[in-house]
Amino acid sequence: MNKVVELDQAIEKVLDGTTIMIGGFLGVGAPLKCIEKIVEKGVRNLTIISVVNAHPFAKGKFDLAPLFVNGQVKKFITSHNGTCPEAVELARRGEVEIEFFPMGTWIEKVRAGGAGLGGILTPTGIDTMVEDGKQKLHINGRNYLLELPLRAEIAFIKGYRADRMGNVEYRRVAMNSNTTVATAADYVVAEVNEIVEVGEIEPERVGTPSVFVKAVVQGYSFAEHQNKFKELWMSGGILKA
Repeated sequence: MNKVVELDQAIEKVLDGTTIMIGGFLGVGAPLKCIEKIVEKGVRNLTIISVVNAHPFAKGKFDLAPLFVNGQVKKFITSHNGTCPEAVELARRGEVEIEFFPMGTWIEKVRAGGAGLGGILTPTGIDTMVEDGKQKLHINGRNYLLELPLRAEIAFIKGYRADRMGNVEYRRVAMNSNTTVATAADYVVAEVNEIVEVGEIEPERVGTPSVFVKAVVQGYSFAEHQNKFKELWMSGGILKA
């Protein structure tokens, strides 16, 4: 089955009010071209599920930041929002609802959503504000919080390469949250730097099997992707021209 589609076709499924899960960590392993296309489409009232917000150097123009700058996000489910000043200000004004979870809890909630579990038990957050409104269980002499699974209507992940069947290969730390996010949505779009023929990716290099992926889209080439990050690092003064 050939799952390669045009980017515009994949983004057609993103409508006002859609719940979207996005892989990546501070832009690394983030589906940058898909995010840009969602911004361009201008859909509103989105619920975004992503482990952290945009990189501090984003200045409203990189990764998730434009979604907040454009007022497209209604709710953000995350572990850390403070890296994006625009989102922090929107939350302060009450214009975006932020739902926080400790990072390990966040990824386990996503994993539970992908595995069809009813939830997870974790001691993280006991006797803190994290436990407010949650069910507490006492098991074998220890207290746990019941955390419910997270799922989305659409997930956008970012790989290095994918074949036309949808097997995705990642490159180094860009794997981060993508492999888990890929399991927890009804429709998963894999943005990649390079699309290859079936058989060109060695089986042991497949990070996300094709069974989870509904569509493969061409993102920036690897060289273009590197330039995006070069510009980001230069804007923050940690890389010189």
